[in-house]
Amino acid sequence: MEPNGALAVSILSEIAALPKILLLEDEPFILMELEFSAGDAGLTSFSVSNVAAALAILRRENIDVAILDVNLGGGATCLPVARELTGRSIPYLLHTAQPHCLGDDLQALSAPIISKPAAGSTVVSAALELMH
Repeated sequence: MEPNGALAVSILSEIAALPKILLLEDEPFILMELEFSAGDAGLTSFSVSNVAAALAILRRENIDVAILDVNLGGGATCLPVARELTGRSIPYLLHTAQPHCLGDDLQALSAPIISKPAAGSTVVSAALELMH
């Protein structure tokens, strides 16, 4: 049997090796469903509800893929995060209840779009496909 410290290091190494997904969503229940689905898919999720927090995650983590809610309340959109992901060649998809109301800037990104409502597992599976 491994000493507790060695077991902890082993577990942390396994977690660090899991693909990392950024979840940007301002609706708590949708975010929770996406988190559960990401965990079920073997992903380490970084969940945030605003642009500033998402950009902070991108500064400190090596994210592999992202799911971005388009409209974040108060007139904010995911556009700054989408641009950062694009600049880093990190795949992402847009998750929105209003797919036909995207502004020109978001449409120009040509990101895949998943309309709400959609099962968390469906959205996460679509994001995983972008990684391959």
